[in-house]
Amino acid sequence: MTTGPRTTTGLRTTTGPRITPGRPAVAADRAAARRMRQALAEELPRVREAALAWRNGLAGLFLGLLGFGLVKGRTDVGELAAPYDVLVGGMLLLSLVCGAVGALYLLRAAHGRPAATAAASGPRVSAAALYAGDHVEAGRALRAMLRGVVLTLACGALLVTGVALTWYGPDKEEPRLLVRTPAGTECGEPLRTERGVLVLRTDTGEARVPLADATALLPVGTCPGAGSRNG
Repeated sequence: MTTGPRTTTGLRTTTGPRITPGRPAVAADRAAARRMRQALAEELPRVREAALAWRNGLAGLFLGLLGFGLVKGRTDVGELAAPYDVLVGGMLLLSLVCGAVGALYLLRAAHGRPAATAAASGPRVSAAALYAGDHVEAGRALRAMLRGVVLTLACGALLVTGVALTWYGPDKEEPRLLVRTPAGTECGEPLRTERGVLVLRTDTGEARVPLADATALLPVGTCPGAGSRNG
């Protein structure tokens, strides 16, 4: 683009830039244009293939996590002490949400939006316009793939953490039973009865209390002096 001299057209005098032809294209320019057009044509299929590969790889990962979760361990979240039971429940719920949203993003990246696309036709539709539309869709698919991968990995991390807390979290304390007898008081977790004798688990071991001697049986949350006799 060059700035031409002042010209007079009729009664008007105009000045400003004037567009002039550039240099003729050489073989290198034509080769670069072909490479650019080929890259634009292959961009969207490459992103789709990458999304499919990530989807299949993450599916295999979650099959491994499923087998990991089937390893023998505590299976009832209700056996955990507070607040670990609520924490594990929240992690599992959040893991489910992340996994579902991540799967939707990966499907969006691999197969596009579930919507009909109007076919572009007509003499004014150029190859450049079609390539530009594919380029925009490739960018959207790439962003969806990245979000899907991040959410799916977050789902796996939450799942593993929740299972680990389920296995190794502290147990919920069982109800305790306080037994008063003329000889004193015993308190502990009731285990069984044997021929009229109540067996309690205390901090110092098993305690045996004859039920015939019991003057009171009281359920308590915690023992005031587990495993001790008060004379």
